[in-house]
Amino acid sequence: MNTQLQLRDIHLPPEPSWWPPAPGWWLLAVLLLIAAVLLARWLWHRVRARRRLARLMAEFDAAAGITEPGARLAAISQLLRRAARLRDPRAANLQGEDWLRFLDQVDDQPSPATDSWRVLLNGPYQPQINPAAVEALIDVARARFQSLVTSP
Repeated sequence: MNTQLQLRDIHLPPEPSWWPPAPGWWLLAVLLLIAAVLLARWLWHRVRARRRLARLMAEFDAAAGITEPGARLAAISQLLRRAARLRDPRAANLQGEDWLRFLDQVDDQPSPATDSWRVLLNGPYQPQINPAAVEALIDVARARFQSLVTSP
């Protein structure tokens, strides 16, 4: 053996730098960015829809809180017509029985209180309105109003 050879220790190559990342990491970053933007848009639309529903329901509750039965019926009827126009623009032209049928068949499910809608037709034109009939209408009308404004 040759004792005069001067050998060095084994040196490992330097580790690869973290910058620039490999193409796969760039692709992953772009996909994550797109997913974050889509999620943010979905959440924004959902928050806006909830705020809109809360605002519309507060408007309905304010109309339902009117003490005079005739004015209460007129306000509820107006809100139901506005909400029906959102669902079907032709609903604004419906009158009488056709209007009641439309209200009764929203979501293709008959209303549990079909006779409650009659006070909407006849109530504003009567000199005396039965407050109990108006009270019975409020819960049915509120549920129908909510289904009209939340449906596509």
